[in-house]
This record gives sequence, C-alpha cells and structure tokens, in this order.
Amino acid sequence: MEPGIDLSAKTRELPAGTTFWLAGGKHTLGPDEFGQIIPKDGNAYLGAPGAVLDGGGVNRYAFTQQARDVVIRGLTIRGFAAPQDQGVVNHDSGEHWIIEGNTIEDNRGAAMMAGPRQEISRNCLRNNGQYGINAYRAGDGITGLLVEGNEISGNNTDDWEKKVPGCGCSGGVKFWAVDGADVRGNWVHHNHGAGLWADTNNNDFLIEDNVIEDNEAEALFYEISYNLVVRGNTFRRNTLVQGRAFAARGDDFPVGTIYLSESGGEPRLKARTSSVEIVDNVFEDNWAGITLWENADRFCNSPANTSSGSCTRLVPSVSSCSAPGIASRPLYDDCRWKTQRVSLHGNRFSHGSGCTGFCGRMALLANFGTYPDWSPYRGSSVSDAITFRQENRWYENAYSGEWRFVVHDTSRTVGFSEWRGAPYSQDAGSSVEGS
Repeated sequence: MEPGIDLSAKTRELPAGTTFWLAGGKHTLGPDEFGQIIPKDGNAYLGAPGAVLDGGGVNRYAFTQQARDVVIRGLTIRGFAAPQDQGVVNHDSGEHWIIEGNTIEDNRGAAMMAGPRQEISRNCLRNNGQYGINAYRAGDGITGLLVEGNEISGNNTDDWEKKVPGCGCSGGVKFWAVDGADVRGNWVHHNHGAGLWADTNNNDFLIEDNVIEDNEAEALFYEISYNLVVRGNTFRRNTLVQGRAFAARGDDFPVGTIYLSESGGEPRLKARTSSVEIVDNVFEDNWAGITLWENADRFCNSPANTSSGSCTRLVPSVSSCSAPGIASRPLYDDCRWKTQRVSLHGNRFSHGSGCTGFCGRMALLANFGTYPDWSPYRGSSVSDAITFRQENRWYENAYSGEWRFVVHDTSRTVGFSEWRGAPYSQDAGSSVEGS
C-alpha cells in the first residue's frame, strides 16, 4: 500500500488473515484523534524500508482492539498521542501479537501495551512519553510474555513522576500481574526512571543476558511479586540520578540498583523456580548494589499498601486480611508479600574511588512497624524476619571497592567482616579485592 491509502478502511474491507505491505514513505490515519487501525485475527502489517506510520500528534492509537495473532513488523511508528497509562500499539492487549523489528518512538504514553503470549522482539522503543512497554491488561491475564533483543531507551520524556508524584508510572518497561515472562538479550538504557519495573503480583520471571545501563532510577525494581531469576546480566551506571537525589536531601534509605520490595520466592505458586535467584551478573559503577526490603506497614488491606485494590496471590479476598483473623496463621503469613528465599551468588560488584557518602551499599532490612493500629506486624517483627528467618542469602560474590551493608534497619550499617560474622552470617565464600 502506498502512502495516502486509507489503511483503516482497507482493514475493515478485507478479511481476517490479510497481509498489508506498506511502501516506504509516511502513512497517516487522518485528522480524527480516534483514527486507528483495528486489525482482524491473523492480520499482518509489514513495512518496506522507510515505511512510517505517523500519528501527527493527533491520533491517539495506531493499532487497537483484541484481534489475535496479529503481526506488526518493519515499521516506524511515531507521533501518536496516547493518554497516561495507555499505549499506541496493541492498545487493548490482544492475544499473541508478534511485534518485531519496528522502531516505535516519540509517542505520548507507552509505545505499546501487552497481551497474553505477546512476542516483542528486535524493536527500538525509544523516547516515548511514558514507557517503552506497559505490560498491563485490564483484568490481568498476561501470561507467556517474551521481550527479547530490543533496545529500550530514553523513555518517560514527559517526566510522569514529576507530573504525578508517587504515581509509580514511568520508566523503560512496567509489568503488572504478568504470570510468566522471559526478558532476555535487551539493551535497556538512559530511561528517565527505572529500566525494568515489575509491580504487583508478577510471577515467574526470567531476566537474562541483558545490558541495563545509565537508567536514572533502579535498573530492576521487583515489587510485591514472586519467583524470579536474574542471570547473566550486565548492570552499569544505573541509579546515579536517584541515589544522588536521596543523598542531597539527607535521606539515608539504601537505594538499590536491583531493588526487591516485598518480593520473594513462593513454592505454592506455579513457576520455573520457587525462589528469587540473582546469579552471575556484573555490576559496574552503579550507585549501589542490591536492596532487599520489606515495608512492615504494607500488606493486603493495609492503608499503607499503594496497590490498594490488590491482595497477595495467596489470599483471594482483600477483606480477609483484617482483625482479628490476620493476627493468626495462615493469614498472618499469607496477607504479606514477603522478601524471602532470595539467593544472591556468583555476582561481581565494583565501583570507582569516587563513590562516597550513601553510595556503594547493599541492604537487607525493613522498617519498624507502626501502622495501622490493628496491624500484627508492628515493632521489629518484620525486620527480624527478613534478616534472620526468611532464607535470604548472599554467598560466593566478588567485591571491588569500598562496600557497606545496611542490615535489619536503616540504623545499622556494617563493614564486610561484620556482615560475614554472627548474627548475620552473609557472603560466605565471597571475596573483596585485595583481601
């Protein structure tokens, strides 16, 4: 199809399974903000060299609705104006879309949404207003997601965390309630926020052989989620902007380049692993290392839970997590997202001599529980549990540079020898350069 032909109309006219070949040049969808392509099952949209689908800053979406088995390949897709938390491609999370070899850039919102069994391969997802990928689907149900061989860079150009403080709505990729994802061989860099952020009841992730560098916040933020393998990745120069901002305002929270927040292994959920394993990765010149954290006040049905409508995957009803039942097992255990069964080994951590102040830290900690007044987790119970009873272990790692370890709570920072000794007994078999 040559530029100027109405691709939306042609899609309506022709049957399911049609392949559309877009010639080089700029293709548009007209002046209506809801001008969009609504594929049918099995349609394919293939771009010749130089084929551009341009929203002109007017059209909200490029490809919408819930057809299955759609292929989008070889296009440059730019200039669309998706609203907050919405995406330009696969806007309605259709099943098994194959999105490969495209450049999706300079859009508002997210370059794309995700659906079940979506394959996102060899794309350049850059300079979009909110995300490169927003892996969210209304009603959840994203399974079997593949994100492989993409360049994901420069996203969140609209600076959403400044627009809506605390929204948790920015970065390279955001995952929500995804059950089964392979994220491998990607280059995730220079995003204005986190590189990869999995938030709320994700499970069964493999994050492998990626290069994740120069992201302003966490390289990987895994939040109130389960069962994860992080293997063979390279992390460079991440979290510098966020870490320096914390330090400038005197906030001593140990910002992590990998940040596990109320996330751990759970054998009762079906997955390829029943733990969180962080193994054989290289960390170079990041603000910090790895932070394992639990907020004692954050649990299902707590006012302190920012994912307010969600419960853990072990309790079907939010209302179940209330007094007096929550004070007794099994609810006492199952109403919390726990940072547990985390194994960190075979990793190499290094940073230069310019790291001073709050940088160069590892952390294993929680806060002192205070809220709400009916919470059974008040006091140091969660700090004690994450530090001593939840099977969180560092071992056989290699360190270069001056590293410190924040353990139990923010008031305790120890050196390597104290970290290794009783009562913490961490990093058995690990080495420090020069020791």
